[in-house]
Amino acid sequence: MSEPGAGGPGSREPGDRERDAGEPPEVELAVGVGPWPGDPTDYPDDPRYDRELLAHGDRRNVADRYRYWSVEAITAELDTRRQPVHVAIENWGHDLNIGSIVRTSNAFLVAEVHIVGRRRWNRRGAMVTDRYQRIRHHDDLADLRAWASGAGVPIVAVDNVAGSVDVLDADLPPACVLLFGQEGPGLTAEALAAADSVVHIRQYGSTRSLNAGAAAAIVMHEWVRRHGGEPPA
Repeated sequence: MSEPGAGGPGSREPGDRERDAGEPPEVELAVGVGPWPGDPTDYPDDPRYDRELLAHGDRRNVADRYRYWSVEAITAELDTRRQPVHVAIENWGHDLNIGSIVRTSNAFLVAEVHIVGRRRWNRRGAMVTDRYQRIRHHDDLADLRAWASGAGVPIVAVDNVAGSVDVLDADLPPACVLLFGQEGPGLTAEALAAADSVVHIRQYGSTRSLNAGAAAAIVMHEWVRRHGGEPPA
C-alpha cells in the first residue's frame, strides 16, 4: 500500500487489480493479537513473555499458544520435544527453495536443518521460522557424512534416480537425515554416494521432478505420519 499522499485518487500499486462490478471488497483479516489490556502494571509476571510484544501486540506467524512469548522462550520450549529426524539440503547455487524447506522443517519440528555447501542461503521463504529452528552448516558432503556417522543416524537421500525405492515402501528410521538436492539438477553424485539409501516420490505426469520444497514437505510428512505422534493441542 502506498504512503499517504503517494498517489492521487484511483492510483494503483503494481500487482493491484480492478474488482469486477458487484464483487465485494477484499477484507483484511487481523492476524495475531493486539496489546495486552491495561497498562504495564497489568502485564503477567511470566518470564516467557516479551514486554515489547505485550505493549504493541503480537502479529507473528506463530501458534496461538506462543502469543507474546519471546523468541528465546519459544525456541527453548521447542527444544524440549524436537523430533529425532534431521533435514539436510545441498546449497551450491543459492536455491530459493531452502527457505521453504526450513519453514516446513519448523512445522514438523525436526531436530536440525543442515545446510551443505554455501553458508549463505535465501531466507525469504522461511518466513522468519529460522529464528526458532536449529540450523547447522557443513562445508561439504564429507563433513555431513562424518557428522551423521558420529551421531549414528543414516542418511536417506531423496531423488527419483535408478535404484531408488518408493518412499511409501521404504524404510524411514525414526532417527535419520533426509537429504534433499537443489531445484533442477537434484542431488549431486557425491550426495547420492554419501547416502545409506535413496527414496523417490511416485509421480504420474510428464514432469521429471517435483519442486524441491514440495518434495521435502511430502517426505517429511511421510516420516511424521509414521513416527511423529500426536501434535500438541
